[in-house]
Amino acid sequence: LELCPSSNVDTGAVPTLAEHPIRHFIAQRFRVTVNTDNRLMSNVTLSDEFQRLSRVASLTLADVERLSINAMKSAFVGYDERVAIIYARIKPGYARLRGEPALAGYPLPPTA
Repeated sequence: LELCPSSNVDTGAVPTLAEHPIRHFIAQRFRVTVNTDNRLMSNVTLSDEFQRLSRVASLTLADVERLSINAMKSAFVGYDERVAIIYARIKPGYARLRGEPALAGYPLPPTA
């Protein structure tokens, strides 16, 4: 599910960000991604969306990491490239944010 929370509020799809169903979708293990819709219309960046959702919907760093991985899993590039980006960039980046040591522990899956 591609969600654009600020746009969903702006267009009236949901009354407020606090009432956005993203938490429900995450809890149900949907492959949710967060997007900005039209940055020129809503004047919101992806960082803004994550910050607002973290504040209003209590998204954790683990939630944001999962959303980032979901986005790459859904990207319009080949499987091997998606997996490589997840393991070379996304997972190590979030490990650094958590203060974990360098990621020697994230080898690529055997099929990549």
